[in-house]
Amino acid sequence: MIPEFIPKGPAVVIENNMRILVVADTHFGAETELARRGLHIKSNSRQRLIRLLECIDDSECEMLLLLGDVKHSIPVTTRQEYAEMPDIISRIREKIPFKVLPGNHDAGIEKFLKEDEILPRDGVIMDGTGYMHGHTFPSEDLLGSLIVAGHHHPVVCLFDEVGCSLKSQPAYLLSRINPGVLNMKTSREISGTRVLFVPAFFELAGGVDVRELLKSGLSPLARSIDEDTAEVFLSDGTYINSLGGLMGDECSRSP
Repeated sequence: MIPEFIPKGPAVVIENNMRILVVADTHFGAETELARRGLHIKSNSRQRLIRLLECIDDSECEMLLLLGDVKHSIPVTTRQEYAEMPDIISRIREKIPFKVLPGNHDAGIEKFLKEDEILPRDGVIMDGTGYMHGHTFPSEDLLGSLIVAGHHHPVVCLFDEVGCSLKSQPAYLLSRINPGVLNMKTSREISGTRVLFVPAFFELAGGVDVRELLKSGLSPLARSIDEDTAEVFLSDGTYINSLGGLMGDECSRSP
């Protein structure tokens, strides 16, 4: 199984016996929270939805998995979300069968979904691959498999030839899990577990540089990244470097 990257998302297609389009962290309704923080911008939900629908068309997939943080506001649902979410969900539902793995921003998401569209927060195995939002410990069922996770908003900051920092780019981080750090009480084999950290679909999400994910404390999965095996890819699938290589480059720039 080789992931297919859709850079306009960013989104990724996972294909075993079926083609599944995976999108993380759309954060519909985030503009209300930005306004509370003093940044007043027009809602971009319509354009974000159009981009999502285009990814669905381009991918020719049979299923859409939304890896959580579909909506943004917590702990309540905002007027913006009440106004926008029904149409967003309806448009997606018209296009393709879909499921949601609820994230930490998805309080109240069940108001907009059918019961069978909601999956467990600690993840599921679907067509041989594990999926979860990524903010909790994974279900034991996912251990030993590839886990595809959102939540972490990974980006990579690149440098030009003279060492000047360029704009951060959405990035995928693929890593084995350090079983000693994950520290789950389970009889299942943990050492073969790998995680693909998926960048945020929301265009204003910002993110955490892949060099910082291990020490970010964002989740059990982040704390369990195996730096020796981790590799970094841009949103179009371009291989950048191993995580260790990037860390070495960063250290070499330090005075």
